[in-house]
Amino acid sequence: MIETRDESFPEIRDSVRKLCAKFPGAYWRALDRERQYPAEFVAALTREGFLSVLIPEEFGGSGLGLGAATAILEEIHRSGGNAAACHAQMYTMGTILRHGSPEQKQQYLPKIARGELRLQAFGVTEPTSGTDTTRIGTFARAAGERYIVNGQKIWISRAEHSDLMVLLARTAPRDEAKPTDGMSVFLVDLREAVGHGLTIRPVRTMINHATTELFFDDLAVPRGDLVGEEGKGFRYILDGMNAERILIASESIGDGRFFVDRAASYAAGRQVFGRAIGENQGVQFPIARAYVMVAAAAEMVAKAAALFDAGAPCGTEANMAKLLASEASWFAGDMCLQTHGGFGFAEEFDIERKFREARLYQIAPISTNLILSHVATHVLKLPKSF
Repeated sequence: MIETRDESFPEIRDSVRKLCAKFPGAYWRALDRERQYPAEFVAALTREGFLSVLIPEEFGGSGLGLGAATAILEEIHRSGGNAAACHAQMYTMGTILRHGSPEQKQQYLPKIARGELRLQAFGVTEPTSGTDTTRIGTFARAAGERYIVNGQKIWISRAEHSDLMVLLARTAPRDEAKPTDGMSVFLVDLREAVGHGLTIRPVRTMINHATTELFFDDLAVPRGDLVGEEGKGFRYILDGMNAERILIASESIGDGRFFVDRAASYAAGRQVFGRAIGENQGVQFPIARAYVMVAAAAEMVAKAAALFDAGAPCGTEANMAKLLASEASWFAGDMCLQTHGGFGFAEEFDIERKFREARLYQIAPISTNLILSHVATHVLKLPKSF
C-alpha cells in the first residue's frame, strides 16, 4: 500500500484495515458472483462499533464526527471491499437523531448502535421523478391513528436486509403549497410491512448492490412513526443528503487509492520486453496523475467533512467533494485496468469488480450534471437551466 501523507484518524484506519484483512478479495468475488449480501462482513463491522460511530454516546454509539466515518469507509474501499452494503446505517439514523421525538430516539438509536436493529434503507427515489424529489408521487393519507401509503419507489438499496426504512412520502398535493412543502418522513418497520401492503422486488444491476423496487398498496403506518412535523420532510431529507454525499465521496477516495496501489505494484513488477512496464512514462505518468487527482479530491472531502462537523453550511462543498472524488476514482480505475491489460479483465485480480463499482458514483446518489448545475446556479449565480 502506497503511503498516504498526513493520514487522519490513524488508529481507526489501522483497526479497519485489520478487520478488512479477514475479508480478502476471494470473499467479495464469491459474493459478487452469486449477488449475495456480505452478512458476515456487516456483522463484523457492527460488532466493532464502526457503523455506530456517528451515534452519540448517550445512545450507545461512539459520538464521533463525520471525519471519522469517512476514514472508516475509505479504508473499507481501499482494502478492496465495498461498504455500500451498510454505509446507510451511518447517515440514515441522522434523520431520527436530528428530527425524531425523544421517544423515537430512545426506542431506536440504542438498538441500532448495538446492531439489534438495521436501519439501512432510504426510500426517496421514484421511477417518474428521479432526482426531482419535489415530484414524488408516493402519498401517505392520514386516517385516524394511521397513515395509509400508496405509491412506488426504485433504486432502494438494502431493503431486503434492513429492519427499518426511512420513507419520504407526500402528505399534501404538490400544487397546494411550495413544491418543497407537503412531504413527510416516516420510519417504516419493514418486518411488519412486507406482505401487509409493501412488496419488495429485487432489481439485478451490473454491481452487487442489493437494489430493489418497492410497491406500496394501502400500507398502514402508525401515526407515531411520523418523524418530526408533517409536511417538513423535504428539509429533513436534505440534512442527511450532505452527509451521504461526503461519505460516498470518501468511498470513491478509497476506490481511487485501491486502483493506484494495485497499478503501481503491478507496473513495478510486470516485465515486458526485458524491463518493468513501470519504467515507461506512458505507463507511470497515468498512475502518477491518478495519485494526484485522488489526493486533491481527498482534501475536498476532508474540508466538506470538517464543515459538516462544525455545523457550518456545506452543501456546495459536499457536492464538489462527491464530484471530484467520483471522477478521480473513475480515472484511476480506467488507468488501473489499462495498466493491467488483459489481466485487468480477469475476475481474480478484483480490478473489473471494483471498476464496475466505482462507476456508480458518478450517477448516485446524485449525478455529476446536477452537481455542476448546483455550482453554476448557487455559486456562480448563473440562470437555472431547468
